[in-house]
Amino acid sequence: MLEYEYQSLHLPRGMSRDLARQVLTRHAEIGDWELDRLRLYPDGSRRVTLRRRIIRQVRTM
Repeated sequence: MLEYEYQSLHLPRGMSRDLARQVLTRHAEIGDWELDRLRLYPDGSRRVTLRRRIIRQVRTM
């Protein structure tokens, strides 16, 4: 069964769409995070939930 760890980000309402894309791209490239959920609030702020797989090592002996 796959296990994930989650990280939550809050992007303020003044942040442009292009800058938000750059922030999410950096998290994806450096930390292997993927987008799990994005919520856009009426005031323009965003709540982003990122996830990445937890890889467990298995003993062979």
